[in-house]
Amino acid sequence: MPKITQARALARREEIVDACAQLYEVKPFKEITLGEIGANTSFTRTSIYNYFRTKEEIFLALLEREYAAWAADLDALDAPDAASFPAAFAALLERRRRMLKLLSMNLYDMEAGSSLEALVQFKRAYLSSMQAMERCLRRHFPRCTAEDAQQFIYAFYPFLFGVWPYTEATQKQRKAMEIAGMPHRSFSVGEIAGALVEKLVRPFL
Repeated sequence: MPKITQARALARREEIVDACAQLYEVKPFKEITLGEIGANTSFTRTSIYNYFRTKEEIFLALLEREYAAWAADLDALDAPDAASFPAAFAALLERRRRMLKLLSMNLYDMEAGSSLEALVQFKRAYLSSMQAMERCLRRHFPRCTAEDAQQFIYAFYPFLFGVWPYTEATQKQRKAMEIAGMPHRSFSVGEIAGALVEKLVRPFL
């Protein structure tokens, strides 16, 4: 049997993650099985175990990829002035809806069901996104110090865990709020994020 090259192995790994992402668009996390992910690749389902041990590891790799894309977006962001930064920043986050959904809905299960090795690899991508965030802030706001950037990060990153539920209330949740007499207002990711970022960057102006 010919040996699979590193490039081929990486391509297969990406194909598995792509299959997972496609299924996640139409099915909830709990209903997606490892076999179903494997069945949506071009190679045998049993081969999936050569790359991932569990379904959770595949999802964690998907989230890792989302954070890498988020970091790249932050490094590429070039808002024309400080006043336009919050809206430009929020528009980037609007593109990372899958990242927000995974964070809010499935992070605990993904981390619990993954090996330490897979978890370390994910945490590196998470850290890289924080570093990109600091570079982005300091590039756009000359008065922003390293300490200021850290304070922004530790206010903004926990906030990310709650964005998805506020923008994607289900019909059942809306009905419950109606019965409870709780007002419901629809927000986009950009609206929620932009409002917070505008407040957080005021000290840097």
